[in-house]
Amino acid sequence: MDLIVITLIITVSFVILSFTSLVHKKPKGGKYLKSLPSFPFIGSLLSLRSNLPAHLLLQSFQKDYGDLFSLMIGHQYVVVINHYRYAKEVLAKKGMIFAGRANTVTTNLLSRDGKGIAFANISPAWRFHRKLVHSHFYTARSGKETLEEIICKEAALICSNFEQLVASPVDIMINLTWFLANVIGMLCFNSTHERDDPEFLKVLKYKQGIVETVRGGHLLDTFSWLKYFPSERLQALKRSLAIRESILTKKFEEHKANFKSDSVKDLTDAMLKAQENAKTNSLLPGPQLTDDHLMATMGDIYGAGLETMSIIHTWLLFYLLLHPEIQSKIQEEIDNNIGFERAPKLSDRKNLHFLNATISETLRIQPVAPLLIPHVALVDTSIGGYTIPKGTQVTINLWAIHHDEKEWKNPGVFDPTRFLSKEGKHTHPPSPSFMPFGAGPRICVGEALTKMQLFLFFATFLQRFSVEFPPGQQLTDLKRKFRIVQQPGDFKVQLKSRKKWRGCTP
Repeated sequence: MDLIVITLIITVSFVILSFTSLVHKKPKGGKYLKSLPSFPFIGSLLSLRSNLPAHLLLQSFQKDYGDLFSLMIGHQYVVVINHYRYAKEVLAKKGMIFAGRANTVTTNLLSRDGKGIAFANISPAWRFHRKLVHSHFYTARSGKETLEEIICKEAALICSNFEQLVASPVDIMINLTWFLANVIGMLCFNSTHERDDPEFLKVLKYKQGIVETVRGGHLLDTFSWLKYFPSERLQALKRSLAIRESILTKKFEEHKANFKSDSVKDLTDAMLKAQENAKTNSLLPGPQLTDDHLMATMGDIYGAGLETMSIIHTWLLFYLLLHPEIQSKIQEEIDNNIGFERAPKLSDRKNLHFLNATISETLRIQPVAPLLIPHVALVDTSIGGYTIPKGTQVTINLWAIHHDEKEWKNPGVFDPTRFLSKEGKHTHPPSPSFMPFGAGPRICVGEALTKMQLFLFFATFLQRFSVEFPPGQQLTDLKRKFRIVQQPGDFKVQLKSRKKWRGCTP
C-alpha cells in the first residue's frame, strides 16, 4: 500500500510540474536571452549533466550562448552572468531591484526560514540587522579591545603556538580556523576557545559538514517535494545544523541571562539591546528582532563568515607555499618597513604593497564562492536591454569574471604584480571586473574584517615564519574541493622559524 501511495504522489507531482513548465510562458513583446534547451518538468537539467564544477560548466557555455544567457531549472527561469558589466548592473546599478533571495529547502534550513542576513530578502529588518552587525564590527569595542587589537592578539597567540610545531608538519587549515574562530568569537560572544576545546572541535565538525552537504543546484532545491522522501544528504545537513544550533543556543541563552543594557561587550549583547529598545521604540523593527531572527544572524556571522574567511586564509598560504619567491619578497618588505622590534599594525598597510597585492591576487584567482548566492528580481526589469520577468533567479559566475582573458592577462597564473603600479605600489585593480566581495547593497558585510584579518595575520606570520613543503612531499595538483565554496585539498606545511625573529621582542 505504501508503495502505491508513493508512486501516486510522484506521478501527480510529475503531472503538475510538467503542466507548470508547459504553461510557463514569457510575456509577449519582450527581448529575451538566448537559452539552453529546455524540456517540461526538468527544464535544462540535461544540458547541465557534466563532471565539471558548476562555475566551469557555466563558463563553458559562453562560447555558444554569450556572456549573458538563460536556462530553466525545473520550472525556475534562471539568468547566468559571466561578464562584469552585467554583474555590476545587477549588483550595483539595480541592486535594490535584484535584492531578492531564492526560497529553497537548503537556504530555509540555513536561515531559519529566510531570516538573518545572507539568505533573507531585502527589507527594513534586513537593513537593520546588517547595519547592526556592520556598526558593531567596525565602530564599537568588544570589551576593552578594538577590532585591530583583537586580531593582533589572536595572531600573536597562534604564532606562539606555531613555535611549538616547527619540528613537524602542521595541518594549517585547522589552526587557521582556530585563529579566525577566536576573532569572530570575541566579536560575537566576547569569548575564545583553546585549540583542543571540545566546543571548538564541534565547530570544525559542523562547519565542514555544512560545506559537504550544501551544493548549489541540487535536485532537492529544484524539486522541493523531494524533502518528503528519504535523503541522506538532507539528514546529514540537519545533523550539522543541529550541532551549530546547540552551540549558538547555549551562548545566546547565557547572554540573555547575564544581559545588562548599560554593558554591551559583543554583537550578541548589541542585538539583545536592540531587541529591548524595540519594545519602546516604534521605529525599530520589533517583529523582526525575535530570538529566532537574532539567532539566524548569529548563524550567518559565526557560521558562513567563519567558513569563508578560513578558506581565503588557507588559499593565500597555499600560494605562498607554491611560490617561495613571493613569500621571500613579502618578508623582505616586512623586514625593511617593520623590522623585528614590534608586531605589525594596521597602519603598516600603506607600506606593505607586495603583501597587499598578494592578498588581492588570491581573492581574484580563487574566489571562495565561484558562484555568488543567487539574486532574485523583485519586479519586472531588464539586464543589458533584455527582458527579465519578476521572480527570475540571477546567478553571477564570479569565477568567469575573475578569469576573463579579455580583462586579465594569463588569468590562470598567480601573479601579484598585476596589482602593482610601475612604482611598485599596491594600486586599484587593473580591471573593473575585480569584485571578490560582490557589490551594491548586498556586498559582503565582512569585507573590511576579512581584509584586516588577512593583512594582520600574514604580516605577523611571515615576520616570524617561512613555510615549506614537508620533507619528501610536494603538491603537483591543487585538488580543489568544489562545493558551495571552493576549498583547497588537504595539505600540511613545514614551518621554519626565521633566524632574524629569534630572540626579538614582538
